[in-house]
Amino acid sequence: MEIKRRSLLAAGMSAAGLSAISIPLASPAIAASGTPVTERMFLTGTDADHTVDWEFRVATGRRSGVWSTIPTPSNWEFHGFGSYNYGSALVPDEKGDYRHTFTPPASWAGRRIILVFEAAMTDTDVRVNGKSAGPTHQGGFYRFHYDVTALVQLGQPNLLEVTVSKESSDNSVNNAERRGDYWNFGGIFRPVTLEAHPAAHIDHVAVDARADGTFTAEVVLAGVTSARRVVGQIRRLDGSAVGSLFSAAVPANATKATITTTTDQPLLWTAETPNLHQVDVTLTDDSGSPLHATVVRFGFRTVEVRAGDGIYVNGRRIVLKGANRHTFWPTLGRASSPRLARQDIGLMKDMNMNAVRMSHYPPDSFFLDLCDELGLYVLDELAGWQKRYDEGVGAPLVAATVTRDVNHPSILFWDNGNEGGWNTALDDDFALYDPQKRKVLHPWTTFNGVDTSHYQSYSSTVAKAAGSAVFMPTEFLHGLYDGGAGAGLNDYWKVMGGAQRSAGGFIWALVDEGVVRDDRGGAIDTTGNRAPDGILGPFREKEASFHTIKDIWSPIQLTNPGYYASTFPTGFDKTVKVVNRYDFTNVNRCGFTWQLLKFVSPGASSGHTVTAKGAFTGPDIAPGAKGSLSLDLPATWTAADALRLTARDPHGREVSAWTWRIKKAADHAARLVVPTPGNVTAVENSATVTMTAGTTRITVSKATGRLVGVVSDGTAVSLTNGPALAVGTAELTSLHHFRDGTGWVVQADYTGDLTSVRWRLDANGWLRLDYSYHRTGDHDFLGVNFDYPETKVRELTWLGDGPHGVYKNRMRGATPDVWSKTYNNTATGANGWQYPQFKGYHANLCWAVLTTSEGPITVVSAQEGLFLRLFTPAVGADPLHATAPYPTGDLSFLDGVPPIGNKFHDVSQLGPESAPNVAAGNYRRSLYFRFR
Repeated sequence: MEIKRRSLLAAGMSAAGLSAISIPLASPAIAASGTPVTERMFLTGTDADHTVDWEFRVATGRRSGVWSTIPTPSNWEFHGFGSYNYGSALVPDEKGDYRHTFTPPASWAGRRIILVFEAAMTDTDVRVNGKSAGPTHQGGFYRFHYDVTALVQLGQPNLLEVTVSKESSDNSVNNAERRGDYWNFGGIFRPVTLEAHPAAHIDHVAVDARADGTFTAEVVLAGVTSARRVVGQIRRLDGSAVGSLFSAAVPANATKATITTTTDQPLLWTAETPNLHQVDVTLTDDSGSPLHATVVRFGFRTVEVRAGDGIYVNGRRIVLKGANRHTFWPTLGRASSPRLARQDIGLMKDMNMNAVRMSHYPPDSFFLDLCDELGLYVLDELAGWQKRYDEGVGAPLVAATVTRDVNHPSILFWDNGNEGGWNTALDDDFALYDPQKRKVLHPWTTFNGVDTSHYQSYSSTVAKAAGSAVFMPTEFLHGLYDGGAGAGLNDYWKVMGGAQRSAGGFIWALVDEGVVRDDRGGAIDTTGNRAPDGILGPFREKEASFHTIKDIWSPIQLTNPGYYASTFPTGFDKTVKVVNRYDFTNVNRCGFTWQLLKFVSPGASSGHTVTAKGAFTGPDIAPGAKGSLSLDLPATWTAADALRLTARDPHGREVSAWTWRIKKAADHAARLVVPTPGNVTAVENSATVTMTAGTTRITVSKATGRLVGVVSDGTAVSLTNGPALAVGTAELTSLHHFRDGTGWVVQADYTGDLTSVRWRLDANGWLRLDYSYHRTGDHDFLGVNFDYPETKVRELTWLGDGPHGVYKNRMRGATPDVWSKTYNNTATGANGWQYPQFKGYHANLCWAVLTTSEGPITVVSAQEGLFLRLFTPAVGADPLHATAPYPTGDLSFLDGVPPIGNKFHDVSQLGPESAPNVAAGNYRRSLYFRFR
């Protein structure tokens, strides 16, 4: 039954005419044999990308009380109906009435006709031709169905009427689903179909396929009135048979049969090797003639929780690297499509994630199909956000979840609710429908040997990783605004990625849940600080943590990253030592490329040119082992500006990309700042000293030693009031000026923390600033500030780490190159969503060109390790601890930048990299400025 649906999804079938066709649900082998199969007819569209209009009326709110049309499947809020609701703020009696006319084929005579809803929010009453189809369904995220054989008229128009209540009449459903910390929507948001089964048929199949090749399928039957037989045939996805037929006899009136076999050394399923199989299951009569057949896709794999040890797949310990994902799109709500699901999975895998937690309800079936195909471990969750279902309403929802999802090899665990929202009476129900007997988790606490505690501090993470239970937080490093997620992850992962009883964890969360509000002119609404928790923006914009997570969670890591940060290229022997962090994949299945780069100069576009390149297959390095990559670099490699090395997985996806600068800041400064003959003059008055070189005029205050005026080509440039210490004191003791070769110098000396400032204007128009200061102790930041009007800034191009900003505890993932970005006022996760964010801290600056309305301002650093601070980013409402301090002024040149906290933890709770900067004593730097 599932195979045909997946083939439709892959093909991107048009919605046109879907409700008028019957689709046989069978594999090619079954279809070719002419065996009777289940046929399906879509009444809605197949997904949110391919919809069918139904008649619709909403009872309250926008556009209420009037019949019109609405695309299905969808949430009605996104088509101008009803009200937008977050959390518990639902409008009483907000209901939607649907009408749709359909004509099932006359050829379905003699079959059982089943009306299937993949999900509707939330209480759903269904009528066919004016008659009730059955009891009201309660529960907004679950498949449900009605036998409408006696209600439909084959070959004739039929009227389907559906009333969906946004709020349930069952308080436990509301508490579990409609009072959570997320958006609540209404409507038929997943597809509706008619299915036609032969009178005697296979209702569903539950597979248990183990890594040792043993295979069991529990086959649930309906309408079997006399002796029958169930026959199975395992196949590869290309249709070729694996092993021989196997079968079991079925006595009269049986409702269940079990078939078993053993396969010799099957290809196994893991997230790294998503090898899939399918089984054709056929119900025959006693003479062997087929009565009904279906096909189920599965994977051979074994999942274990070894007490006090870890989580094992196919006998190997795994570490889960994942995020929590809501099904969400800002213009669709919870309605989705395979296209959007594939996009999310691709973005997760681009971050080197291998797992996803379904928060806080079961997802669309096609999302799980794609996790099976593309390779992603899954925690599938029964709803229950801090409140639980009553047993009476919850038990059918457990059955619906497991029956639908049981055959997905990607699913490792069932989650029974979230953060206390579990009814323990339901814990045993999952196993009733799951022959694999997957463990049930209680996310937020320890259950079944797995500690899933949420939002632990760094110290408690260290303690739990050394504890007796397997530690796997199902939520950690909350990503509110720009905090959490990648910030602090490097320290956490040194513990969680390597501790014996650590099984990894799940960052909260994947996406900022921002709704495009048509009642607010298209503004994106995150309800303040309640929903902007993502690594990605609402439309999947990549925030800075995206790049950090990708780097930290790469399965191929450097064994000595400190060497490349501080010493390279000195002593480099053309080999790169790495450690293989894959669980199953040898490095010899990965591909590598190296490139020698030449960075563009200021005034050109961003980027680089490639002067030489090579490619090679990785060497034999087993999972968990270390080894060396040999680069066939030319003898002249040191003439390049940088060396780039890229690693790709066996499917061609980039998993690591390192760029190491061969030429350092001093090399670039010598290349750019070239002395020229000429003349510099200076004039002094009671307040200032002004130096002039050609069309460049520089004015320094005699009272402070700071820059107070710049004129270039007759245009005033508003860079002023620096260098002012970002932290510390300064009292001017002397200032004098004098000719220095082809330039002129203004020398200022101080008491306090600032020691000296030396300005030198050269005949070539370059202004050199040398400054020194002394600081000890703990500080958020260290360095000097300048003032510049933000309103005059247009763009930044720079050679340094990018394209995003950094914090002290989020340094990884930024890559050296020449980057460019236009001005934006994005507050990460709160508004704008233009990335990379323009403002903030930028690491390892060599040079920068700030394009302004007054002309370009070029800055060149003569030393390594400089941070450029660009203004102060805006922050969303009520950020709690998800903020970082910034110095006064507008532009800063810093020797240290602060860490950032997250929603639940200030920086003191987040690990060594989140500690303040410890000042080392004396600091000296040289900067060059040019104003044309």
